[in-house]
Amino acid sequence: MEQTFQLINNSLDKLFVYGPFWIYLALLIALFIENIFPPFPGDFFALTGGALAASGRLNIYMVFLMVYLGGIASVMLVYYFGHRYGRDYFIRKNFRLFSADDIARLEEWFKRRGGYLLLLNRFLIGGRSVIILVAGIGRYNPWLTYIFASISFLIFNGILLFGSYIFVVNIETIITHYRMYEKIVWPIVILIAVALAYWKLKRNASNDK
Repeated sequence: MEQTFQLINNSLDKLFVYGPFWIYLALLIALFIENIFPPFPGDFFALTGGALAASGRLNIYMVFLMVYLGGIASVMLVYYFGHRYGRDYFIRKNFRLFSADDIARLEEWFKRRGGYLLLLNRFLIGGRSVIILVAGIGRYNPWLTYIFASISFLIFNGILLFGSYIFVVNIETIITHYRMYEKIVWPIVILIAVALAYWKLKRNASNDK
């Protein structure tokens, strides 16, 4: 993890030869890519942006703006694809683990409780893009999706970025705590996914009898 952070830091540092504009652009693009290709380390770019701002080389508010704009743009793009193409695709295929009836229930559930999941979205590392895609498939209100996703994004990345900015002298501590957070969240996400798949398979088996 430290090596990843250092690699990103060195790469952005080299861009300073061409001026800070390119750093801001790199941050915007990095956070945009993160939700399109989830393994991409967008959070490390936010950490690096905060550290560079703390050193006086960037403006912290511009960094925050670029991180937010890049991230929310990709969130809404993923939502659009789910809304525009996902629902019809899954209804047509009618998969056993994600049937047309499941989509109808999903739409109803999202109407009632989708906001809570979207508010937690940014904190659920490993499930961020999936949640947004499901919101699109479930035809959740696009404006509410934008508002709740923005709140989640602003809080999480605000903590991440300004934490990096304030504690830049001890960035290893931030990375250590971030690693611990990932280790806690990932097993929970996997456990929930396995539990849902098991429940669905068991339900299908009961219906087939």
